[in-house]
Amino acid sequence: MGCWQGVKGFREEFVLKGNNTFRKLSGLVLAGMMSMSVASAETMDLTLEDSVRLALDNNYSIKEQEADYDSAVWARHQARRTAGPKLNWESKATKLGGNWYDNNNLDRAFGNGLTLTFPVYTGGQLEGAIKAADLGMNASELGLELAKQKVKAGTMAAYYKALQAQNQIKVAEDSVNTLTEHLKNVNAQFAVGTVAKSDVLGTQVQLANAEQNLITANNSYDVAIASLNNIMGVPTGTELNLTDSLAYTAYEIPLEECTEYAMVNRPDVLIADYKVAIARAEVEQAKAGYRPSVSLAATKNWQGENLFGSDEDDTRYAQSNNWTAGVVLSWDIWDNQVTESKVRQNKAAVVKAEAVAADTRQTGDLEVRTAYLNLKAAEKSINTTKVAVEKAQEDYKIAQVRYSAGVGTNLDVMDAEEKLTQAQTNYYTALYNYNSSKADLDRAMGIMVDLDIKKLALEDAAK
Repeated sequence: MGCWQGVKGFREEFVLKGNNTFRKLSGLVLAGMMSMSVASAETMDLTLEDSVRLALDNNYSIKEQEADYDSAVWARHQARRTAGPKLNWESKATKLGGNWYDNNNLDRAFGNGLTLTFPVYTGGQLEGAIKAADLGMNASELGLELAKQKVKAGTMAAYYKALQAQNQIKVAEDSVNTLTEHLKNVNAQFAVGTVAKSDVLGTQVQLANAEQNLITANNSYDVAIASLNNIMGVPTGTELNLTDSLAYTAYEIPLEECTEYAMVNRPDVLIADYKVAIARAEVEQAKAGYRPSVSLAATKNWQGENLFGSDEDDTRYAQSNNWTAGVVLSWDIWDNQVTESKVRQNKAAVVKAEAVAADTRQTGDLEVRTAYLNLKAAEKSINTTKVAVEKAQEDYKIAQVRYSAGVGTNLDVMDAEEKLTQAQTNYYTALYNYNSSKADLDRAMGIMVDLDIKKLALEDAAK
């Protein structure tokens, strides 16, 4: 129960939060896409929820799946319409020649026929086709949901990556500022002869390395922003102001509940189950070849020298204006084992679909477990790295004081500064890993974006 409530709360928060902001943002994006150039880019304030909504609205992989779903809807419509009546019109015109026709002054003949047929019993062929089409449409709808979940997870990962790069800029800037201040101190002491030239050179080298790290961090941020823009479907040069931050919120749902939720909600698992059901429906459809088919048929025929109708007073040529109505029974008593081959082929497809479904469940279980373990490992790292940052800050202050007092070495300060930078990097990395692992766990569990899985299940049960 805890899992379902937690998931429900997550979805409600995700759906309701920031709707007004998103409307404004959508207008900005549309305007930007029309007017933005390489030399001029709009700056957008962007929350995590806004980025996901933009991606869901603009991503091409979702548009592809929407087209597939639309195709499946019409395939279902086609299958259902096949079970209804069919009205056929056939018309032909014939040029006549020969002694008899010439002697009777006839040079042409026309025939028209109108046929109405209605399938009464097809041995399960139509029923199987309709069931397979129904299941295929639902599977396609789940495929669309799966695409949305992947886009959502990818967008969140890209947003978190940009936040991580932003944090690395802060770490690099702090390192440059710290070393710049320390270099001033070293130069001052060198000027009065209390420290050696090597202290100045060592500090300058470390400062240069820190400046290089800052250049790398800024470039990583620019690349991360471009990647985020790309997945959102906006110009890659758009400047973003990320208004969210990497934060820690405890995840209380047990692994067992996460796995249980995934097995009944993951779109790929449900799609695999649908494919098993489709394969079984196709077996029954193939078995229709063993059985007779029954249909109702009615025909109306006009034949004669005139295009429509007949001249009853003209006896030069046999005229006709007839109709028929009845029942048609058709049964392939022997089809040289064509039906048997189809049935066996479709039964093999069932075995394959069942194996794929079992493998999909195994994969889903592994993905949930992996994401969950990564989440918990990152959670532990957050606590340890946070403590490490506090100790590294204290250690650096002590090293600075000792160096200024002449009882410590410049190497001690450099070492303490390097450890502080690494501790800060580790802390932000742990936060990034935690948030990205949580997003990956949501995807692995199959937390729905748009589709109501319970409603879909009720529709299946009603069929």
